[in-house]
Amino acid sequence: MRIFVSGGAKSGKSALAQALTLALAKGGKRYYLATMIPTDREDCERIRRHIADRAGMGFETIECEHSIMSCLSAVDEQGAFLVDSVTALLQNAIFPREKHYRMDLPAARRCADELVTFAQRVHNVVFVSDDIYSEPARYDEATEEYRQCLADIDRRLARVCDTVIEVFAGQYTIHKGSVPL
Repeated sequence: MRIFVSGGAKSGKSALAQALTLALAKGGKRYYLATMIPTDREDCERIRRHIADRAGMGFETIECEHSIMSCLSAVDEQGAFLVDSVTALLQNAIFPREKHYRMDLPAARRCADELVTFAQRVHNVVFVSDDIYSEPARYDEATEEYRQCLADIDRRLARVCDTVIEVFAGQYTIHKGSVPL
């Protein structure tokens, strides 16, 4: 089963995604694909909090800040995967450190293609993404391009996923499919 979870910051999407991944795993292997590259103290705190939240759940954490397909050589594809988050994976792709954060827009397409391929290849996956593109505020050109790229990726994932869920203030709405809870 493929599940897409989206919502705002601190909406409860990671907690829901963890519960969904555990349900999909049915006691089998469960993998947490960590995509964030911390850049400041707040990022480090968020990572620490996420690690603490999943303590005792039996997740094997795999650092996967770039090419999501690269992790498949070290895992059981029949396991359950939690990709947290699509937002960070895209950020890492289009603002690469090795290019001094110059925007690489073609990387967004590659990132989207890999995510769709990953979804089609593994047995069970839950994708987490941040809803940063629906607010009416306008930002600088690079941020607007990033928001557009994330919206495009999220639409592609929503099409290939069996279930699409939006989380707001700890409550969720199912827009497509059903949840295995």
